[in-house]
Amino acid sequence: MTNSRTNPKVDEFLSKATKWKKEFEKLRAIVLDCELTEEFKWKHPCYTSHNKNIVLIHGFKEYCALLFHKGALLQDPHGILIQQTENVQGARQIRFTNGQEIDEMETILKAYIHEAIEVEKAGLKVEKKNIEFIIPEELQNKFDEMPDLKPAFEALTPGRQRAYILYFSQAKQSKTRESRVEKYVQNILDGKGLKD
Repeated sequence: MTNSRTNPKVDEFLSKATKWKKEFEKLRAIVLDCELTEEFKWKHPCYTSHNKNIVLIHGFKEYCALLFHKGALLQDPHGILIQQTENVQGARQIRFTNGQEIDEMETILKAYIHEAIEVEKAGLKVEKKNIEFIIPEELQNKFDEMPDLKPAFEALTPGRQRAYILYFSQAKQSKTRESRVEKYVQNILDGKGLKD
């Protein structure tokens, strides 16, 4: 597929894909047919309209997906949009396990993409729910022990704070939570997120 709307970085991504290559190519053709601009963001093909993210193509072990950045705002008459995890607020995926599914859904996919473009043109925003996160006891103890840590933590973006709290809280044993907190103290003090 060579046309002026393709991005060389996506060509390279596809040439290196070992899993889902044919599915990625089918999704790419469908999305480009909707006259979106092809970009490469977050190490994946991303499609925009007027510099606003509309959809992203990505693959996982069990499936590949078309991710709608503001999928929560789409009508979803076919009930095919999936919220990846309970903490994802706006994005929604349509998942595929083979190319035939993509072929059969082409018309539906284009309708969803066009609706996503209209959502963006209308300037609609996903209303973020303020989810209260409970500071794990081990992190609170570290705040008490190190007076500089709490202000540094509070200076992080809400997303970074949330990522740390979720990561620390997921450990079942207090000892593990303590060691996780200890491991990331310096990152927090340096203003870095969990994956920075």
